[in-house]
Amino acid sequence: MRARRSLAESRRDERTLVNKVRFMLQRKTKRLVAHVLLALCLSAGLNIQQGLAFAQASVVTSGNGRATQPVRSGPATLADLRNRIEEIVRQPALAPGFFAVKIVSLDTGQTIFEQDANKFVRPASNMKLYTVATAYDRLTPDFHFITSVYANEKPDDGKVKGDLFVYGRGDPSIAARFNNGDYFKGINDLADRIVAAGVKRIKGDLVGDESYFNGAPLGSGWEWEDLTWSYGAQISALSINDNAIDLNVKPGDKIGGPVVFTTGPPSASFMTIINRATTSTRGAKSDLRIYRGLGANTLELSGSLPIGGAGFIGGVAIPDPALAFVSMLREALTKRGVKIEGRVRTVNARSGSSVMPRTAPGFGSGSMAQFPVEIASLQSPPFSVIATQTLKPSQNQYTELILRTLGRNPQVLDSTGESRPLSGDSRGARDDEDAGLESVRNFLRQAGIGDNDVALNDGSGLSRNDLISANTTVQLLTFMSKHKYFAQFRDALPIAGVDGTLRTRMRGTPAEGNLRAKTGSLSSVASLSGYVTTAAGEHLVFSMMLNNYPDAAAVRRDSIDAIAVLLASFAGKTQ
Repeated sequence: MRARRSLAESRRDERTLVNKVRFMLQRKTKRLVAHVLLALCLSAGLNIQQGLAFAQASVVTSGNGRATQPVRSGPATLADLRNRIEEIVRQPALAPGFFAVKIVSLDTGQTIFEQDANKFVRPASNMKLYTVATAYDRLTPDFHFITSVYANEKPDDGKVKGDLFVYGRGDPSIAARFNNGDYFKGINDLADRIVAAGVKRIKGDLVGDESYFNGAPLGSGWEWEDLTWSYGAQISALSINDNAIDLNVKPGDKIGGPVVFTTGPPSASFMTIINRATTSTRGAKSDLRIYRGLGANTLELSGSLPIGGAGFIGGVAIPDPALAFVSMLREALTKRGVKIEGRVRTVNARSGSSVMPRTAPGFGSGSMAQFPVEIASLQSPPFSVIATQTLKPSQNQYTELILRTLGRNPQVLDSTGESRPLSGDSRGARDDEDAGLESVRNFLRQAGIGDNDVALNDGSGLSRNDLISANTTVQLLTFMSKHKYFAQFRDALPIAGVDGTLRTRMRGTPAEGNLRAKTGSLSSVASLSGYVTTAAGEHLVFSMMLNNYPDAAAVRRDSIDAIAVLLASFAGKTQ
């Protein structure tokens, strides 16, 4: 018997293992990601027979049928847990990437595992943890966004003599997401309030005023190819339906005929859709192309969809949210009998023609005589509700609105609950995104995270220029675990196997209904950071961020989930 096998023989045996595993799992109608399985088997020193036995273990699948990891008994000791995490992070399949990990016990303070935890990595949507945690501390869970309707004077016999202004302050909740899928409810509620105030005729224009926020309508560091889609939607103080339309495209009934599309909201007057896409033969390749030029309000469909194909469902960003808002409001007011003699138009901070002075009354210069008459207003749900709708679905636009609200809000509450001015320069002299980022930095200092420990570029993590570390993320989450609003912060996070971006992940494992964490995904980033309780009842905090690894590889997400399940199934104690 030979003591050593040739490299060619080893590779042949590895291929044999992969092929046999694939065949066996197909027979069971369950699929295990081959990269993860092979790496775990070989890194643990398993031979072919052991690898096959390992593959025959029951497989945990996500709700969409994708496997996450094979079931094994939970680690019984800290040493066993560390060894099994090591198997995953050091697997050859992940070698081209960069995997930063830190896991700590909240109960004992013991570091369970860390790898490159002090290195800068791109967080993707784990950046939202930093912004939303700051907002819980600075704004409080009971903060409300207010949208106001102003005129230069009170209505006279139902008539508004000049323009009627709708002044937004960054409320993200005038959206179908907050109204059981109803695109119009928020607008209709505001229209009802305007009518209840006695408005019957507007002699001037209906104006959408988005000047509450200054600066660019996009996040710093965003890339142009993001901007067509809903996840790269513009940031406006007067937002409507996530500043996007829902687009559903299906093949037509006849080969060569046009495809069929619908939008939500239907018949959106603020977006023109040109349909040049055709229906191709059954079984042909789907080749639908969707294009909207930067700043354009025309969406072009081209290419083809095969008969019987799934089609396309997705969100497309709109170029002028404030115009969309007042266009929908005009339709709602008209249906209620209000006559509008002027046109719809918008103003922003750059135009200098806002109905409201930049400085709010009581803060800096300005007198009440400068301010118009409020005709009606609409209040958002409390911030705790908005935070949940931000973190669970990982909503970029909401996070950016929250960031600018932190920068724009002239007063915040300190740790004692006392009101104090927001640090920084005069409110009119700086970009609200920069001011919001400074608010986040101030909060992070309170959490023990220095300015040199992070590089913040936007609030949502869509920027590829954001840099944080597993260390700072665990530090933030540990700080929040002792915060007076921790329960609200934790409850806003996605729950494994239950809701949000973790809805279909880790189902049928000890992590289901247990682990609460924020996901993150970019073309070369996968991340997961949050909290989990072990099988022994110990509370852990963790951060895992894998960079420089393509999103086409399922192994990156499955490896992160495998570690998360190990933590949830850990039956031992850290001390």
